[in-house]
Amino acid sequence: MGEYATRLVVGVGGRAGVSVAEVCALVEETLRGAGLAADAVTALATVDSKADEEGITGAAKRFGVPLLGYPAEVLAEIAVPHPSEAARAAAGTPSVAEASALAAGGELLVPKRRSVAATCAVATAQGHDLRHHGDAEVLDADAALVDLAVNVRAHTPPEWLTRRIGASLGDLAAYPDGRAARAAVADRHGLPVERVLLTAGAAEAFVLIARALDAVRPVVVHPQFTEPESALRDAGHRVERVVLRAEDGFRLDPAAVPEDADLVVVGNPTNPTSVLHPADTLAALARPGRLLVVDEAFMDAVPGEREALAGRMDLPGLVVLRSLTKTWGLAGLRIGYVLAEPAVIAKLAAAQPLWPVSTPALVAAEACVAPAALAEAEEAARRIAVDRAHLLAGLAEFEEITVAGVAEGPFVLIRVEGAAEVRLRLRALGFAVRRGDTFPGLDHSWLRLAVRDRVTTGRLLQALDRALTLTGGR
Repeated sequence: MGEYATRLVVGVGGRAGVSVAEVCALVEETLRGAGLAADAVTALATVDSKADEEGITGAAKRFGVPLLGYPAEVLAEIAVPHPSEAARAAAGTPSVAEASALAAGGELLVPKRRSVAATCAVATAQGHDLRHHGDAEVLDADAALVDLAVNVRAHTPPEWLTRRIGASLGDLAAYPDGRAARAAVADRHGLPVERVLLTAGAAEAFVLIARALDAVRPVVVHPQFTEPESALRDAGHRVERVVLRAEDGFRLDPAAVPEDADLVVVGNPTNPTSVLHPADTLAALARPGRLLVVDEAFMDAVPGEREALAGRMDLPGLVVLRSLTKTWGLAGLRIGYVLAEPAVIAKLAAAQPLWPVSTPALVAAEACVAPAALAEAEEAARRIAVDRAHLLAGLAEFEEITVAGVAEGPFVLIRVEGAAEVRLRLRALGFAVRRGDTFPGLDHSWLRLAVRDRVTTGRLLQALDRALTLTGGR
């Protein structure tokens, strides 16, 4: 589907014992009659009391989409065009199909349709494109663009790391052996090796967490990297959001997280806001019976890694994710790791396929946590801080631009009127920047800029001045 293609949620209801074939036939006929494509369906939705009905769960599997279940009391509050007292009496909501289709927001495209034992309705999937990432800004570009959309550090990987990885290619006939790399990561954080799991980047870790850990009430703190929520939804979870506000500088108040949330996901420093939450603030979220997942993919870009929780063993349920792809330019190699209690690591490992991390990636992991590499990463983090200050000073000269929150990561989030047009103008001027509207909590007025060297930043600021002039912003 294209960047702005309509995505659909199909609300479904059914009598006890309704078959998969009947549900699928009704949904397919409804979509076909409305001229809608089946591959645009992102989820089926229903009332919780029907979420275990085999005909409905089987239909979701056949369409290859998650099944979202909503409490009857939530659906009862949603206005529907075709309410039914019979449905209210039976399921606690005036229309299972229409209300569940609308529960995530959006607009009803096709009202309730019936078969003998099933009902369905179709709505747009309101919200954000969780599958959009910065690399989409530069893929298949017509011309060479200065890449400010992806947060991988420029001019990486370094030559010494490329040589180490290249030397490992002679060992590809043997199956990967991750013991040395796992031990090296454990030693780097002062942890027992049983608390370390190597993964094919942080993205794999989010999928493992969603599939292997039994969360009942998962909560994701936004705006942040969208893969955690996407992975949870793909695994069939109904995800709740805690959305931080620009007016508050995107700072987190632990009290905003529901007490009974048993899985909480937060980034630190957070992508895309670049806000670094205090370690004490995040630690306040830890408690027995809850998994606290902290995405520290960009923590090694913070001088001294202040506010890091990696290496802590005193917080119950703490799960820390790290990535080696950003600082070292290894996005194409896919390498990261999870730090957690041994029981959690064992569950995640059991969900991994055999040999999930390649030999070159294991060699890279071992190399990147060595003392000399850590010293180089610290030096790079200090350079990024200086370059970020230069970028922020330049942005402050534009009355049209606002930076919300205190930026501490290798990127900056800005708000500017007409951001969508500004982004396209910048593209025409040779710069790719990341749109912000795909992040929950943000809209079309936000852009994310990667921090680069002073020369590149100077050129960007000139292009930004030109783009604002062309869009009538000045």
